[in-house]
Amino acid sequence: MRKPILGFIGTGVMGKSMAGHWLKAGYEVWVYNRTREKLLPLIEMGAKEASSVAEISYKAEVIATMLGFPNDVELTYFGEDGLLNNGKEGQLLIDFTTSSPNLARIIAEKAKDKGLFALDAPVSGGDIGAREAKLSIMCGGSDEAFERALPLLKILGQNILHHGSAGAGQDAKMCNQITIAGMMMSVMEALVYAKASGLDPEKMLQSVGSGAATSWTLQNLMPRVLNNDLNPGFFVAHFIKDMDIALFEAQKKGLELPALQLARKQYQRLADMGYAHLGTHALWLVYEDLLG
Repeated sequence: MRKPILGFIGTGVMGKSMAGHWLKAGYEVWVYNRTREKLLPLIEMGAKEASSVAEISYKAEVIATMLGFPNDVELTYFGEDGLLNNGKEGQLLIDFTTSSPNLARIIAEKAKDKGLFALDAPVSGGDIGAREAKLSIMCGGSDEAFERALPLLKILGQNILHHGSAGAGQDAKMCNQITIAGMMMSVMEALVYAKASGLDPEKMLQSVGSGAATSWTLQNLMPRVLNNDLNPGFFVAHFIKDMDIALFEAQKKGLELPALQLARKQYQRLADMGYAHLGTHALWLVYEDLLG
């Protein structure tokens, strides 16, 4: 059976690894990124470079996007050069970006009007999950869109669930980000407490990490903090965007989420300190001040 030609738009920290897995699986992959230098590792692996979003639309049968912000998604899908204006009937569009549930629904509606299929499929697992093809992928869209995408998603992740109609994947991702926001604050406070108590932080993490308090954040990000490695697996600026989406959606549902509100304030402090370009675990720089 012939493999579909794939397109991938947005080859940053996450997208580079994801597109690379499709290449390794033997697919023809066309790639596009606004910063061309980020395409070079994929081109060396055999990817074909597209000069525009529109060219990806002309070349590929399945097109994935992994972008930074909802306005990037809007431009890529709805712009004159975009996927919906230039797509062809039967194409499958997969958006891995963490974005607005409502925007995902609009994309799916417009895609259906043009004879295309759309799936919102935000991911969790950070740069490590992307590199190791161990992402958790949360999907929203029609059954047909999900079934068509599933063989490709299985190349990228291990926990792939269809949560419902368009937008449901983004709602599931909001649950993920709400959980991470509170968890990130708690592990930073534990580290502050350990240091103030004269404990060896690495031993503390060994004990806590093998008990009921263990988490992906504790196991994967706290060692980076101890090694002073605050480089992004996921950018602070993008996490702030995600929290804003979650708070907006919660307000629409009549919900108050005090832990998320506090996390949002703490991350704003971090951004105001000039660290929006670092990884989410750089929140340590806010809590470090407590040690004096």
